[in-house]
Amino acid sequence: MDRYVILGTAGHIDHGKSALVHALTGTDPDRLKEEKERGITIDLGFADLTYPDGLKVGIVDGPGHERLIKNMLAGAGGIDIVLMVIAADEGIMPQSREHLDICNLLHVKKGLIVITKSDLVEEDWVSLVEDEVKDFTADTFLEGSGIVPVSSKTGHNIKLLKEKIRELAMNVEPKSESGIFRLPVDRIFTLKGFGTVVTGTALSGSIPLDKTVEILPKGIKSRVRGLQSHGKDVKTAYAGQRVAINLQGIAKEDIQRGDVITIPDKLKTTFFIDADIEMLKRETAGTLKSRSLVHFHSGTTELTGRVIIYGKEELKPGEKSFCQFRFKEPITVMSGDRFIIRRFSPLVTIGGGEILDLSPKRRNRDERLKDLEIFDQGTLQEKVAAKILQSGLNGTALADIAGWIKVESPELQREISTLEKSGTLIRLQGRIIHNSTYKEFNQKVIDSLTVFHKTNPLQPGMPKEALRSAFRGVDQKLFEVLLALVSDIVTEKDIVRMKTFRISLTSDKKALKDKILRLLEHSEFQPPSKDELAKSISINPREAGELLRIMASEKSLVRINDSMYIPVNNFEKMIDGLKNFFSSKNEMTVGEFRDILKTSRKYALPFLEYLDSNKITLRVGEIRKFLRK
Repeated sequence: MDRYVILGTAGHIDHGKSALVHALTGTDPDRLKEEKERGITIDLGFADLTYPDGLKVGIVDGPGHERLIKNMLAGAGGIDIVLMVIAADEGIMPQSREHLDICNLLHVKKGLIVITKSDLVEEDWVSLVEDEVKDFTADTFLEGSGIVPVSSKTGHNIKLLKEKIRELAMNVEPKSESGIFRLPVDRIFTLKGFGTVVTGTALSGSIPLDKTVEILPKGIKSRVRGLQSHGKDVKTAYAGQRVAINLQGIAKEDIQRGDVITIPDKLKTTFFIDADIEMLKRETAGTLKSRSLVHFHSGTTELTGRVIIYGKEELKPGEKSFCQFRFKEPITVMSGDRFIIRRFSPLVTIGGGEILDLSPKRRNRDERLKDLEIFDQGTLQEKVAAKILQSGLNGTALADIAGWIKVESPELQREISTLEKSGTLIRLQGRIIHNSTYKEFNQKVIDSLTVFHKTNPLQPGMPKEALRSAFRGVDQKLFEVLLALVSDIVTEKDIVRMKTFRISLTSDKKALKDKILRLLEHSEFQPPSKDELAKSISINPREAGELLRIMASEKSLVRINDSMYIPVNNFEKMIDGLKNFFSSKNEMTVGEFRDILKTSRKYALPFLEYLDSNKITLRVGEIRKFLRK
């Protein structure tokens, strides 16, 4: 099976990086007319180094000029190996230092030092440069790495360098093919007859032909019309490869460097990220004040953002802190991605770090710092649990977690399953909720009902919507499911009460009930309204309504509507009267019903509406039929 590794060049301008790439691959990475005319690399160049055993090394050649560091950074994000190029005739130069700092901050793990132009100096001088290089790379990822003097002009040690590259490449850990496909765009062009083509290094996942893709942060959808990897047409492109994607129906102007090609609805864009920031130790980095504007680089993206340093007013060289970046434009990144920051002016690299959280929730400072400690140092289980705890009662969809953190899908699924089995997480309605959040919900429901029963002792329970208002922003269906899990409550239609709650009436309330029942029994089928009852027994309408509802729940009264109630005995008389009437007739008019009850039309109509709604009678035009035999 073919193996793919990405190698990047780094080093000062005019130290022979592009000539070295040409000597290794036979390809001139300087593709722009201006580059060929001026003899310097301006933008990213690309070439392939292929080995007989199937190893393919994609080479990203970055410019060395100090004004073109942003172009170098666009190519540095996806590299596995770096070739730090230092010219024998000049030695360590300013961009040598800045490029090494950048690779160190991006946590590039492997590399080689190549001393170019060795044919221009004596062997003793090359030895001196090697000693200088050893001091230069001390305490960096390149400490102890191989140093290979070469001449791109004569071919000296080019074969040896190829072998050294192969040795490193074979030990590079393959990128995840099971994750979400993600390709930060570093180049856009058009081909006659094909349309728009984008290129980049696939950071994770895979993409087949004809697959629908999304271009973020713009949210544009397209389809993969064609695929190439390392110069060959392929049916599927995988993580770790240099990939060219021919996009259907997209204009070149619709895309820019820094956009991300991915699977639809998998990744999110954000204007805020929380991160762990580390300042360079060099004094030239200077201090970074909180709320400063900086140039932020991650993947192929460059944005201007404001940095808020947590707990400090400024960072000095070599210091670390948690911070938040705030952008005016959206960015598409994942937790675990590395970044570089450069001073707003003058343009110089001052630090970098790791992205810890996207769209962080507003919480108090102590909670936020605790979360960031976990996102920085915790296990995957701890990170996932903390993120879901952040999401509150609405929880998080599994897809949102997968699009938040840079881990392989099987590993993420496994850790979430473990957390579910331990009871830390609960899965409901396609959402994942933290158990402590559910416990808080449970307790808040009980507390709310306890207070309600205490202040409304005559009401059967709390209206469900009133209870839901205590949980702002919670999805209604999810609220219903959560409520059903609370074991100490009872839900009856739209009323919620504690299981142990019973309406307990004082002796004076019981006396009022008896008085209401006598009045309603005496009035037969011309019952006083709620307000009339309240006035006749000298209580307020609210109290009368509560007593009437209690009596209806106790089955001593039948509720006709919110204002009209009749005793159960009178209601049974009404039914008996209907049965007698319909024993000899099939239809009944309003007037005939009025005469059966010896009442007026004012009362007959509400009674008929109640009978119709409860399917005791059926209205057909202006007459009624009897349904209950």
